[in-house]
Amino acid sequence: MKVLKFGGTSVGSPERMKKLLDIVDPSERQIVVLSAVSGTTNNLVEIGQAYLAGDKTGAAELIKKLKDKYEIFIKELLAKPEFYAQGKEVIDYHFALLSNFSNDLFTTIEDKVILAQGELLSTTLYHVYLKEIGVPSILLPALDFMKTDEDSEPIVDYITEHLTPLLDKYPDNNLFITQGYICRNSFGEIDNLRRGGSDYTASLIGAGIRSEEVQIWTDIDGMHNNDPRIVKGTKPIAQLSFDEAAELAYFGAKILHPQSVFPAQKYKIPVRLLNTMDPQAKGTLITNDSEKNRIKSIAAKDGITAIKVQSSRMLLAHGFLRKLFEVFERYKTSIDMITTSEVAVSLTIDDTTHLEDITRELTAFGSVDVDVDHTIICVVGDFGAEKHGYAARVLEAVKHIPLRMISYGGSDHNMSLLIKNEDKTEVLRSLHNRLF
Repeated sequence: MKVLKFGGTSVGSPERMKKLLDIVDPSERQIVVLSAVSGTTNNLVEIGQAYLAGDKTGAAELIKKLKDKYEIFIKELLAKPEFYAQGKEVIDYHFALLSNFSNDLFTTIEDKVILAQGELLSTTLYHVYLKEIGVPSILLPALDFMKTDEDSEPIVDYITEHLTPLLDKYPDNNLFITQGYICRNSFGEIDNLRRGGSDYTASLIGAGIRSEEVQIWTDIDGMHNNDPRIVKGTKPIAQLSFDEAAELAYFGAKILHPQSVFPAQKYKIPVRLLNTMDPQAKGTLITNDSEKNRIKSIAAKDGITAIKVQSSRMLLAHGFLRKLFEVFERYKTSIDMITTSEVAVSLTIDDTTHLEDITRELTAFGSVDVDVDHTIICVVGDFGAEKHGYAARVLEAVKHIPLRMISYGGSDHNMSLLIKNEDKTEVLRSLHNRLF
């Protein structure tokens, strides 16, 4: 069985939703994972923010505006009166639910329920459309089998235990539809896998049922060797290893959710990145295998803050780094890059929610310097310890740019540079010209 995930742009209009059957083959047993219709999640975020701010009037206006879009959507999607009526019933139910939050105390728990409505709408409307055109399908609620633990980590065994019986219940059915992004947390409440989590859902389902392949369908023909929005002449990469794909996704390649490769990697399930707008394009295949002796791609991650802690007490002091890292652990703040010397540690973070508190605690170790508005440039390829020359080529390409940090050797697949945001475009283009 294959798992096919379609992003928001792939279901962004009734026309595109209908064209999914150019890709989805009802004669093969498949699970189709859908994101919300493009733009919907952003609208739901705004509605939740209005409720959290106590602005019920503003929330009501936003709800009406979004419902009007869906009224037009179902008129174009569903032609027969019987099925149009079913579509109308679907949107009336979900938007009544959104409106009813004005009567209750609104917390972050209710906000998560609001955010779940986008995927519930897209999957149910697609299910109604398939019924209208006579294509058998089963709608599987992700909330019945997708669950996270106390640390917000998805439980693959839970997915296996609860999804497998649902599939076995319909042995003669080939097409199953479910929601990306949404799940239940350890308390049983509606929650989500964070933005971009539909990729993660597809990979988790693939792992849970030991799928033969996971396909991620977006609006670009695979992962490119640089950012096509900034650099001209980029090309899709035919093949990546799971480790290489994870590095690129984490450091800025938007086509893939950073965590989505790990469940597939654990169970050795191939992942393909494909283009809904050009289904014949080969895209990118992600497996355990990697092409050796080449640089694959460049990615950039913005919004980076650099922190340097300088202390003479660090010299030969055991336990220093452990105590330093414990500060970030207390505030659940991840570190992206790190470099050390005998008297200083430089590191980067992308979440500045607790920056003031972290900085205050770090002053106990020495002087602290904070630099904002930086970008991490990640160059991915074969950087194994026995290789030579690749790092020199990277540094030669950016010799005219000030570098704040360099990270090399922590991975066989990655060399990272920290630069100022303002130098990002020049660095991406310069590296592309030199490396490709």
